[in-house]
Amino acid sequence: MSKRDYYEVLGVPRDADENTIKRAYRKLAMKYHPDRNPDDKDAAERFREVTEAYEVLSDREKRARYDQYGHAGVDEQMQDFWGRGGFQDSHAFRDFGDLFGDVFGEMFGFGGPGGARRGADLRYKLELTLEEAAAGKEVELRIPRHGTCDVCGGSGARPGTHPVPCSTCGGHGQVQVSQGFFAVRRTCPACHGSGRKIERPCPKCAGQGRVRVEKAVKVRIPAGVYDGAQVRVAGEGEAGMQGAPNGDLYIVISLKPHPIFERDGADLYCTMPVTFPQAALGAEVEAPTLEGKVRIRIPPGTEGGRVFRLRGHGVRDVRTNQKGDLYVKVQIAVPKHLTPRQEALLRQFAEEAGDEVYPERTSFLDRVKRFWDDLAGEE
Repeated sequence: MSKRDYYEVLGVPRDADENTIKRAYRKLAMKYHPDRNPDDKDAAERFREVTEAYEVLSDREKRARYDQYGHAGVDEQMQDFWGRGGFQDSHAFRDFGDLFGDVFGEMFGFGGPGGARRGADLRYKLELTLEEAAAGKEVELRIPRHGTCDVCGGSGARPGTHPVPCSTCGGHGQVQVSQGFFAVRRTCPACHGSGRKIERPCPKCAGQGRVRVEKAVKVRIPAGVYDGAQVRVAGEGEAGMQGAPNGDLYIVISLKPHPIFERDGADLYCTMPVTFPQAALGAEVEAPTLEGKVRIRIPPGTEGGRVFRLRGHGVRDVRTNQKGDLYVKVQIAVPKHLTPRQEALLRQFAEEAGDEVYPERTSFLDRVKRFWDDLAGEE
């Protein structure tokens, strides 16, 4: 069975902004949520469908891939490329509590039995050189965080004992409260949503199930990452309380300024000085690239500002795996600190050349003369 177009699923145009997409999703999710439609298989399928559509269209990078490649762009690339090593290129939709907050948490009881909250996500700023970002790199980071207690194994209970179900909520982590015509669920005030009570806390973690540690985490940074990109390492964030799932670790990429190149997407730009004789007579010069030197031909009469395009000498695009180009802009280097003989030679050249060898200058002077003549005629 083929998938429906995600924009059609949410009922939004293809140029819809983030707020429009979010509003459409919230409306449909509330309408088809399983707690509002028990035993309705069609509603459950629609709920799954709108959730899948929102996961893609609410994420800038995934949406761009979907717009370009359709369902194959998000299905195959996310599972094959970003799935290796547990990485994702941006924030992934994780649970409805993040979007709806108390609306679903209170009305529909998100979290279910044993609803202890997952650990917090962590962010780590990683500085890379342009060369490192272009080639990709494996790094080992030491991350201070909460880790699972090695004495109680994360349960929070003293070794040899076990947590017991909370008597207030019956182990569900939530209690039902009547509010007018509605019966809503709230976090249990006795166990704070964990559904358990610890009668004899672990002596090391004092019942939390986690302790402060410094964890060494190896991360593979894919080739072509850009400034501000986020690499997600699943499960390497803060440990959850009393055995709840860990949060995720997000590596935020920060690129250091480069002394030669500027980057725009997958393309690189640089300005290369050439001498006046090289520009006037033509020459073969060496241009820098990330892979080494490349010889390019400067044609006779090359003007300052001319741009040469070196195909495939940019950075690999992390989304398409295609390499960008390098654009080399020519800058005419003006000689300084001339010797008397060099000055004399330049003066001799200027006298012999006149304005005939500078057609652009001659054309400009002609336009200036006509401009002044027109002004004088108006007077």
